[in-house]
Amino acid sequence: MGQSVFESKSIPRAYFSLAVPVVCSLVISIVYNITDTYFIALTKDLDLVAGVSLCAPVFTLLMGFGNIFGQGGSSLLSRLLGQNDPENLRRVSSFCFYAAILFGLAAGVLMALFRVPILWLLGADDATIRYAMPYFTWLAAGAPVITLSFIHTNLLRAEGMSKESMIGTVGGSVVNMVLDPVLIFGLHMGAAGAAAATVLGYLFTDLYCLFVVRQKSRVLSLELRSAKIPGQFAAQIFAVGISAALSNITQSFCMILTNQCLLAYGNDKIAAMGIVQKVSMIIMLVIVGFSFGGAPLIGYIYGSGDQARLKKLMRFVLRFLCTTALALSAVMIAAAPAAIGIFLDDKTLIQTGVLMLRTQMMGMVFAAVVLFITIYFQATGRAMPALALALSRQGVVFAAVLFVAVWAAGYYGVLLAQFVSDALSAALALALYAKCAGKRPAA
Repeated sequence: MGQSVFESKSIPRAYFSLAVPVVCSLVISIVYNITDTYFIALTKDLDLVAGVSLCAPVFTLLMGFGNIFGQGGSSLLSRLLGQNDPENLRRVSSFCFYAAILFGLAAGVLMALFRVPILWLLGADDATIRYAMPYFTWLAAGAPVITLSFIHTNLLRAEGMSKESMIGTVGGSVVNMVLDPVLIFGLHMGAAGAAAATVLGYLFTDLYCLFVVRQKSRVLSLELRSAKIPGQFAAQIFAVGISAALSNITQSFCMILTNQCLLAYGNDKIAAMGIVQKVSMIIMLVIVGFSFGGAPLIGYIYGSGDQARLKKLMRFVLRFLCTTALALSAVMIAAAPAAIGIFLDDKTLIQTGVLMLRTQMMGMVFAAVVLFITIYFQATGRAMPALALALSRQGVVFAAVLFVAVWAAGYYGVLLAQFVSDALSAALALALYAKCAGKRPAA
């Protein structure tokens, strides 16, 4: 079953062999997201940039639907690998594949039916909705494709095929970057061209991953007749997967709240924040990659019952992540003017973006702690603490902090809300980990 990487005596070697391909694929992913922003910014139309930025929560929501089955399924898959249960491995993988397709189709239909009220909810106004509409329409049409892309990229990693998962993600990113200028400028599609390039990139990822499953996988299945799973497995997938999805959904919620608060200060602030969120995601996705890269190893070791090795892995990865987050955020704080200047040429707007980016970077080490401990809970099947953390940093805690901060400090309160939320959520994550480490969840 390709378990040699999981059984390696060297924890750093096993961890990095799984994590580095994930980091590479995620960094390439944000590069193509930034490519969208870059080409759109070349139009020098701030309403267009703001209109596209308003659709970011929609993509995050589709990612959340995919992660219900991608991360929920991979968590169970890793533990089943540790228990050497090939029959249920096939059943779980098949169930996740077909369930994701159905969820994606349902999401696309609802998005198409309610696109106007959804766009107003996202913060669109009369100036931006005409740009947001075509971008949103393409995302609705491609919803099943986008949702499905998060299934096998996760399940292949759970099997130990991180390199193959990386190739699928990177290949889709390259397709997107090549098509961006062709569709945006060559075919004069504007924002719709950027969205179409994104959907076609994810379609490439889907097709490549399906090829790998057919030709290389020893445990994953695409057979419809294998998609029936025991109720306890479905409960575990949904329990862990929904907590993972809520991390994405609450991120959308966070973006919507932030945009609504910034709307009072002008569309230029929303445009600047949209660019800042893309730039800051370079650092965040490195942290995400190193966190998610450890998830299959955590699940496998936990499934095998080796608690001493699991604690050793957790100590190593937490130290590594905190050091990495501090170093990368310091570099980005120093390079903020140059990073924002790539997308904007207005000096006042650059200054706005620099301040936004630096405040986003201040809490990155806290975000790393929250993220990895959340991944630990998901990988070991602890749905409730994972859910608590999913609802904290960019959910209930963030919303409470944002409203207090806006009341107390206005515009600057909007900028500082994420830092304060990160610090409070990290304290919660460490307290939950101290309470749960070494214990097995109730059956």
